[in-house]
Amino acid sequence: MSISFTTSITSRLKREIAEMQKQSANDKSKKEKALSKIKQLQKNIKMSSSPSDLSSKMTQITKLNDEVARIDASQADLAKQLAAKNAELRQQLAKIKQRESSE
Repeated sequence: MSISFTTSITSRLKREIAEMQKQSANDKSKKEKALSKIKQLQKNIKMSSSPSDLSSKMTQITKLNDEVARIDASQADLAKQLAAKNAELRQQLAKIKQRESSE
């Protein structure tokens, strides 16, 4: 492979890594918002007296907990993908360095 081809691969990997990091940050923000909403709902439950209101809040908490679990699974998957991309990037950078030093 030529250096320019390897360089284009590294550029692509850097872009993909940046996108994954952005997605990870967005997911973390969504998780924080969901956890905050859960805390607020739990406080509101203590003040509620209506059975239908309690049921509604419990349903919302369940849905938010499901969303938090989905985000956690997504974060774990992203972390694996990110580690693989970073390893591939290091490998490509090593190839470039090796080719440049052999010229």
